[in-house]
Amino acid sequence: MRSTPAETVTTHFDVLIIGAGISGLGAACHLKMRRPGTSFAILEGRDSIGGTWNLFRYPGIRSDSDMPSFGFGFKPWTHRKAIADGHAIMDYLEQTVAERDLAENIHFGCRVLGAEFSSTEGLWTVTAQRSGTGETTEFTARFLFAGTGYYDYESGFTPEFAGVEDFGGTLVHPQHWPEDLDYTGKRVVVIGSGATAVTLIPSMAGEAGHVTMLQRSPSYVFSIPAEDAIANTLNTVLGHERAYRIVRRKNIMLNRGIFKACMRAPKLMRTLLIANVRRQLPRHFDVDTHFTPRYNPWEQRLCMVPNGDLFKAISSGQASVVTDRIERFTETGIRLESGRELAADIVVTATGLNMSALGKITIVVDGRPVHLPDTTVYKAMMLSGVPNFAFAMGYTNISWTLKVDLVCEHFCRLLDHMDSQGHAIVEPVLDDPDMERVPLLDLSSGYIQRGIAAFPQAGTSGPWAAEMSYEADVERLRAGPVEDPALKFTSPRSSVLAGQREGRR
Repeated sequence: MRSTPAETVTTHFDVLIIGAGISGLGAACHLKMRRPGTSFAILEGRDSIGGTWNLFRYPGIRSDSDMPSFGFGFKPWTHRKAIADGHAIMDYLEQTVAERDLAENIHFGCRVLGAEFSSTEGLWTVTAQRSGTGETTEFTARFLFAGTGYYDYESGFTPEFAGVEDFGGTLVHPQHWPEDLDYTGKRVVVIGSGATAVTLIPSMAGEAGHVTMLQRSPSYVFSIPAEDAIANTLNTVLGHERAYRIVRRKNIMLNRGIFKACMRAPKLMRTLLIANVRRQLPRHFDVDTHFTPRYNPWEQRLCMVPNGDLFKAISSGQASVVTDRIERFTETGIRLESGRELAADIVVTATGLNMSALGKITIVVDGRPVHLPDTTVYKAMMLSGVPNFAFAMGYTNISWTLKVDLVCEHFCRLLDHMDSQGHAIVEPVLDDPDMERVPLLDLSSGYIQRGIAAFPQAGTSGPWAAEMSYEADVERLRAGPVEDPALKFTSPRSSVLAGQREGRR
């Protein structure tokens, strides 16, 4: 889905949304449904919708959450597969854009560089750079909504490997997968044990000569059905609209139940998860070495594999697992610290991602640059000291989009409240300087530990806490009041300013 924006001068909107991925599209849909009179635009730096699902093109890319809960609450997931391939997710997003008539609202090739808020005018001025020409364009808006996710789209993470320049084969990072890469009959080594690695290996195993997963340490891998029999039956009997509400609620309860069980009984869940792996692999397989992590479940994300496809690839002999450390690359492969050498024609560095806080956008408020780590998140969707600004960052322990829907609902309620009360500006104000502040995300995963210091922090009490708890967020974002002592509302300073805003429309 492509578009070429025609605007060459400053354009004003009620809301500017940054990013046309799941979060940005979700915000746009909620505005259309709940506030049809609100003008908005989506600024997208790339030339297509989809965000992460458009960026990653490696073999087998798929959801790592069930789609009935990963899809939007307002649009049923109708595909039979509950764990969906990337192209099916893109189809779903393109259908969403078409059904909600969002194409005219999206400005492709507009990469946001910076945003400055003026309390005098009650406006954001956003500077965007157009791809191709490099020219900059300014937009103004009453509100700014960041749907930028937290991945750095420009580069993935690859550790420094000794001797990598000596390697005579092909080195690939999944984030930059070459369209013409032919791995038929080749010896492939995939470095990593996370979600990307466990997706790549079974997808490549059928065509490659052999695929080896080389991991420094194991992750928890959980096999789930690719198709949800209950969901498919209910869809047939009740129809997609009615069935979706039931299936979505069921899956949320199941996923939350697994997470809570891991938190409350980590030893028991560890035993059950590893037993689940053991029963799907040959009796002689060394599960203790290759699939027994050194951490408790959900200290890092669980890796989901549909229908145990990773275990089937290993059992068939098409794939294998090596747990060791890399000493150096050689001309023909990788030498390990144990002295063993893995021959490879292709090495895939599924070694992780880099994080990017709010799309690397420079934010300024009344001439003062905002240093994100100095801010504290309010209801996990706004920032202390930053007026008329909201963002959506999904869950790490359940489907991302569940949080996006809740944030967008509350955002629309906030706008409704401000309009009804005649307020122009809202700003979260942290009036407890002694409150302990903690990282916004608390997983021990390497990509989070490497990048979280650049993000806003969370508080530890009241609306400043940022628990990864769907039921708690339903209570405060969907059912809870908009008015809050931590929110400072300001009315327009003069009718002249209000007229200026109208004149920009």
